[in-house]
Amino acid sequence: MPLFEVETDSHIIITWADSDEAATEVVRASYPHEPPIRITRRPRDTWVISKSALGITGATDPCATARDCLDKAAGDKLHAIRLYMQHTGADLERSRKAIESNMVMGW
Repeated sequence: MPLFEVETDSHIIITWADSDEAATEVVRASYPHEPPIRITRRPRDTWVISKSALGITGATDPCATARDCLDKAAGDKLHAIRLYMQHTGADLERSRKAIESNMVMGW
């Protein structure tokens, strides 16, 4: 099964799919209000993101709570931040940093 890169206005989604149409459906199911603006079939079966290109240095520590909130919020950052605040009692700034850093790490 090929690996596809699907770009919307707010996200770049990497997904396995049988065809361009199937990859588009994956995006529509996850982000129904974001139409795909670019679909690319990747030439290999893996995807690598350089942490240094994203500005991430040193050790990374993905946060299971932040990732769970992102999943429940279907990738909506503001909703995920609110959920994180409710679950952890963290303030707005700490919650924003937790959610955004986990988004960059590919929740």
